[in-house]
Amino acid sequence: MCLLEDPLLDALQRHFGWAAFREGQRPVVEALLEGRDCLAVLPTGAGKSLCYQLPALVREGLTVVVSPLVALMQDQVRQLQRRRIAAACLHRGVPNEDVRALRRALQERRLRLLYLAPERLQMESTRQLLEDCLQSGSLVALAVDEAHCISAWGHDFRPDYRRLGALRGFFPGVPLVALSATAPPQVRADIIRLLSLRQPLVQVRSARRLNLSYAMRRRPPEPLDEVLDAIAQARGAVLIYARTRRSVEEWTIRLREAAVEAIAYHAGMESNSRQLALEHFQTHPRPVLVATVAFGMGVDRGDVGLVLHLQLPASPEGYLQESGRAGRDGQPARCVVLFDPADRQRLGWAIRASTSADASLSWSAPEAERMALAQRQLRRMEAIAEGEGCREQALLRAVGEVVGACGRCDICAGQRSAKDWSDQAVLLLEALQEHKGQPLQSLADQLASKHGGQSDQWSWLSRRLVQEHLINESDDGVQRLWIRSSGLHFLRSPWPLPLQAGSSCAA
Repeated sequence: MCLLEDPLLDALQRHFGWAAFREGQRPVVEALLEGRDCLAVLPTGAGKSLCYQLPALVREGLTVVVSPLVALMQDQVRQLQRRRIAAACLHRGVPNEDVRALRRALQERRLRLLYLAPERLQMESTRQLLEDCLQSGSLVALAVDEAHCISAWGHDFRPDYRRLGALRGFFPGVPLVALSATAPPQVRADIIRLLSLRQPLVQVRSARRLNLSYAMRRRPPEPLDEVLDAIAQARGAVLIYARTRRSVEEWTIRLREAAVEAIAYHAGMESNSRQLALEHFQTHPRPVLVATVAFGMGVDRGDVGLVLHLQLPASPEGYLQESGRAGRDGQPARCVVLFDPADRQRLGWAIRASTSADASLSWSAPEAERMALAQRQLRRMEAIAEGEGCREQALLRAVGEVVGACGRCDICAGQRSAKDWSDQAVLLLEALQEHKGQPLQSLADQLASKHGGQSDQWSWLSRRLVQEHLINESDDGVQRLWIRSSGLHFLRSPWPLPLQAGSSCAA
């Protein structure tokens, strides 16, 4: 019996050593080879990069990849070069002699992958370079990685990405693929519209990862022992995410003092130090790396057994991408978030401060809308962390995916008792009816003083009533509260409110 040859499988085996495509890859590769635009939403670890790498190798031409992070570009190039695939990146930090060598490789049609920072496409010299490739017939495809960055509805909007809409005009006959790990329907629609994708193949894979288990709990005042326990129980590599460069450095020192061989990684480090940290993470049998959330994009290590966030993540979409760096080998892995309500306040104010360079100036309409969206995403992440429902189910719902309870997360596996909070809700709503627009914290302090209990308990209940749609919260980071019409109806005729509070909020 004669078996028919499969050129794509042959190329996959020859260049990457893989015997089969992962789910969702092959349709995108075939569409690009046919000259068709694509939108590929494939979860972290699903092999998005191969979708645009293989067409260049099959056609022996060039794929140009727009990528938002220099570290990500450099890591991708190193991985390709280890496989003897000609690849290079072009950004501000590339020395002039390397740029000259890159130009020669393009002229001689030896380069297969060229990674560009988005701002490079605004330079006339870069566009001329690519137009020369187009004229020579060597340009196979254009790829926009982390394409959700183009949408103001995305969790990581970047203004530089908005200018990528000009790509279609510059290279009208070249197929374009937009890739992202998470993109809800509204973001997908934005990507297609802003990149002018023409009748694209839309390939969307479920973000559900059956080997991951999620746990979210209140961070104790001293979380070191809990962090050490989580590291001790983890298999393989450990990724610990901290929000700021300073906290990355502090936690690295604390873990080393506790006899854990931790290493740090953040954008403020020297390039050589970052490279050494990356190599340590990729080669050490059980590395523990403390980093800001940018680390991990495109980093190819399958046996990450623990992804631990030391603060509340900024959005469900971002958290799905970050936690998805665990268990890429298909083996069980844990995703843990240690959070505190103060995280929400600090991050909310950081969002507010970063939206406008000068807080004394009024925001433009787009800036105000982006800030409001970021605040809503943060509030939704907080609701998932403090809520009673399945963690995975709530996270996937945030990206437009409806699934049943996972049976693996801390909520599904635990047995937390609920109590009726309707009496306290009445007191809270009555106070808010009297003082409309009051900030959450001052309301909580007032209720604790008047009715007893801890301020933390009343703060928690205020947030839960926002999630129960009895209260409105401002989207400006100040957390001002207003009673809704449904809250007024509750005051007239209360109904049971069975809620599960954390131990620090129990009455």
